[in-house]
Amino acid sequence: MFYVQRDASGHLRRVEVMPFESMTNTLTADSDEIQAWFASQNLESNLMQLKQSDLDMIRVVDDLVHLLISKGVIRITDLPAVVQTKLLTRSQARESLGGLHHLINADERGII
Repeated sequence: MFYVQRDASGHLRRVEVMPFESMTNTLTADSDEIQAWFASQNLESNLMQLKQSDLDMIRVVDDLVHLLISKGVIRITDLPAVVQTKLLTRSQARESLGGLHHLINADERGII
């Protein structure tokens, strides 16, 4: 049994396993609405994880490009102009925040 709250249109707004003050009715676990609610919540959670992973990968790629440039493996001029602009803009923004050392978490030390 799930305790639910509906919005003015009758759509599920909140679903809980325990009764709560603003609940409007109950639904069984095999209800199509409950199944759809949890599928939606799972999809939303996966999308949030993917967005966070994208942000983490941006940081990895940014650091990797800077490492390759500093080692002389590539030159910034080898990259398309749009990429050069984005890298320079990010570098300036990171430097204005005090450089890279503020952005490294304790658990990331020693990776590169």
